[in-house]
Amino acid sequence: MAADAIVLGAGIIGVSTALHLAQRGKSVVLVDRRGPGEETSFGNAGLIQREGVVPYAFPQQLGMILKVALNNRIDVRYDLSALPAVAKFLGRYWWHSNLSRHQVIARAYAPLIEHSVSEHDALIEASGAQHLIRKDGWTQAFRTRAKQDSEVAEAERLKREYNLDFKVLDAADLAAKEPHLSSDFVGALTWVDPWSVTDPHALTLAYVKLFESLGGRFVKGDATSLAQTATGWKVSTDDGPVEGKDVVIALGPWSDTATKPLGYQFLVGVKRGYHMHYGTTDNKVLNGWTMDAERGYFLAPMDKGIRLTTGAEFALRDAPKTPVQLGRAEAVARTIFPLGERLDNEPWMGARPCTPDMMPVIGKAPRHKGLWFAFGHAHHGLTLGPVTGRVIAEQICGETPFLDTRPYRPERFAI
Repeated sequence: MAADAIVLGAGIIGVSTALHLAQRGKSVVLVDRRGPGEETSFGNAGLIQREGVVPYAFPQQLGMILKVALNNRIDVRYDLSALPAVAKFLGRYWWHSNLSRHQVIARAYAPLIEHSVSEHDALIEASGAQHLIRKDGWTQAFRTRAKQDSEVAEAERLKREYNLDFKVLDAADLAAKEPHLSSDFVGALTWVDPWSVTDPHALTLAYVKLFESLGGRFVKGDATSLAQTATGWKVSTDDGPVEGKDVVIALGPWSDTATKPLGYQFLVGVKRGYHMHYGTTDNKVLNGWTMDAERGYFLAPMDKGIRLTTGAEFALRDAPKTPVQLGRAEAVARTIFPLGERLDNEPWMGARPCTPDMMPVIGKAPRHKGLWFAFGHAHHGLTLGPVTGRVIAEQICGETPFLDTRPYRPERFAI
């Protein structure tokens, strides 16, 4: 097979990139070892986080660091045996999370987030995926007045600086919005701008179907077989070798399997996360995406049931599942909402690819012609898929990108 471009990785980033290239008339082959959207993109809270302009930082306060060190939380957990291997990443992550540096990063990161809903909207409309989308935001529920006051103050800052919208709810407002939540909460904050997705995997597949309708092709293959040729790039697939002038590495946490053999060293860590779907008891209903802010877990009313998602687990990417956080979260969640039986055979686990400066790697490889990078989106892979896909496709096609991609360039790493 011959194509204008090969995209390695069929998560939401790779699928969006392949789709944008196909929309520009390029012949594209999308390659993954599994089916589209079956790795990290399969499981998440299902949010297109227009409000997520501030990346998740490493704690800076000594008190919070000590609390995390106890390793008994839902929002963050670490595998002690993995710490030597991830220490360098964690050290740089902590350094970049310093208040002044983090503020600079947020200003550079915000343009990606700013276009997240509008870029998804274009692909949702074109793919006929409107039935998977809700446009009523998501809610942080607070157990203490102090937490609510702190979060509302931060929301007011983000509204001023980034033109975001939110609503503050007292206990009565929250009870009206979510009548089957317990009375543990003193109030809430609803972010208005984000959209939610009732089945993230189905959305990825809808984008794949649109891609194929434009002449694109998906095949299973081995990204580690990537090799440069006299005219471009070649990769082995189940349907035979594929050659293309350009290749995009969009392999998420597995991107190093293709970048390292080419001599590129990126410091990318992994935040693993878990989810489980549940039924409800007595026909109770969860109306919207809800976060238990102090405990750090999400409840989301998905098509497959109420999805409970956990925070971040710092562990080796390929280590066996350790769904400790999920067990902790389930025990707490059952006290505030009538969850029923587990609907999945086992907990799902995914690996979020994270850079120490909390921004993705987007752009052309500095030492190879026709080689492009699109990975490292951390918690915002679903959110930023179409934005990333568009700017990569624009660069490959010789267009001026619709936003400044210099903050995300690969060269910011010592590669």
